[in-house]
Amino acid sequence: MRILCTNDDGIHAPGLKVVEEIARALSGDVWIVAPELDQSGVSHSLSLNDPLRLREVTPRHFAVRGTPTDCVIMGARHILGDKMPDVVLSGVNRGRNAAEDVVYSGTIAGALEGTILGLPSFALSQEFSMETREKPLWETALKFGPEILRKVMKEGVPKNTVININFPACAPAKVQGVRVTRQGKRNLGFLKVDERRDGRGNPYFWIGFERAAIMDTPAEGTDLAALAANYVSVTPLRLDRTDEAFAETLARTLK
Repeated sequence: MRILCTNDDGIHAPGLKVVEEIARALSGDVWIVAPELDQSGVSHSLSLNDPLRLREVTPRHFAVRGTPTDCVIMGARHILGDKMPDVVLSGVNRGRNAAEDVVYSGTIAGALEGTILGLPSFALSQEFSMETREKPLWETALKFGPEILRKVMKEGVPKNTVININFPACAPAKVQGVRVTRQGKRNLGFLKVDERRDGRGNPYFWIGFERAAIMDTPAEGTDLAALAANYVSVTPLRLDRTDEAFAETLARTLK
C-alpha cells in the first residue's frame, strides 16, 4: 500500500513526523509531500498564477512552495510517477479541525484533493488545550490513529467522502473511546480583528481567534461534543455540498 502524506503546517512541523509514523505503522511505502511554509487557513486554494518550486529534502520527503492542494497534486501526478498512491493522509494538524474549521482548513483541503483524485483520504488533527498549546499530546494521535485507519479502510471509504479524525486534548489513557460524529457549530464570536501599527505608524491587521467569555454547550453527536468528552471524533465529510431539501423547495418556488 502506497501512502502519500501532506499537511498545512509545513515540511518541518512536528505533526508531519507524527503522520509519517502513523503511515509507517500501516505500510513501508510512504511518501511525504508538504508545503515549504506554513499554509494554515488556506482552505482548498490552488496555485494557478504562481510557479511551484519543488525540492527534495531527504529521500521520499519533498517540499513544495505552495498549498496542501498543490502538494497532493504534485505528489500524485508528478513525484510518484506512474504508480499513484493508494491512500492520502493529511496532518497531523496542530489543533483540531472541527465545526467551521473544516471550511478554512488546509489540512482538510489536502484530504479533499485526495478524494477528488479518487483516493481514500483522511484528515488527522490533534486538539490542544491551553495547558498543552506549546506541546500538543501527539502520543494520543500516535496511539489511536493506526487502528482507526485500519478499521475504516477495511470497511471501505465511499467515493466523494473524506474522513475527518480529531484526537482529543488528553493523554491516551484518558481517551474515552471513539465516536462517529457530525460536523458541529461553534460560537461565532471566536474570530477577531486585531489592529496594530508598524514602525512608521501605518495600520496593519491580524485576523485571529479568542476564547469566548461563555462557551456554548456543543450539540450531542457533534465533533465538538465528542472532543469535549475526551472521545476521538471521526466525521465523514462529503464533497457534494448540495442542500437537497432546500433544492426541492427552490424547484417548486422557481417553476
